[in-house]
Amino acid sequence: MTLSDLPYRPCVGIVLINAKGEIFAGQRLDSTAEAWQMPQGGIDPGEKPREAALRELWEETGVTADLVEFVAKTEDWVTYDLPPDLLGKVWGGKYRGQRQKWFLFRFLGSDDAIRIATEHPEFSRWRWIGADEMVAAIVPFKRSVYEQVVVAFRPYLA
Repeated sequence: MTLSDLPYRPCVGIVLINAKGEIFAGQRLDSTAEAWQMPQGGIDPGEKPREAALRELWEETGVTADLVEFVAKTEDWVTYDLPPDLLGKVWGGKYRGQRQKWFLFRFLGSDDAIRIATEHPEFSRWRWIGADEMVAAIVPFKRSVYEQVVVAFRPYLA
């Protein structure tokens, strides 16, 4: 089986911005490197992408739907391939990478409403950062996705 035989995992990504247009960035719990990312996760069978985005946001940050305002979403799906060293090791080896729909939400709450110590934590710490810093902080194989997302949402970002 080759890489091109494998499908992409359907997924959502969330750009959560504060009143200043800064982006929520979480330090991945499962990484020894400085690996920061925005919330993201798979779409469950029968789930609509926007529903998945709100669920993933809550699961990873503790932020509930009533604390965010929908701003925008990417027009198209954005894809990335896993690097060779991860291929076959994540998601049971069933996927070559992810196909993502990205959503931009404005955070309406206060920082103390963000609780990354969730039932299944993803992040060890978090911070608000600018768009260019977010792109620079992501692992290299996801950088082009983050660049595309920042371009799509640039008018709303710090």
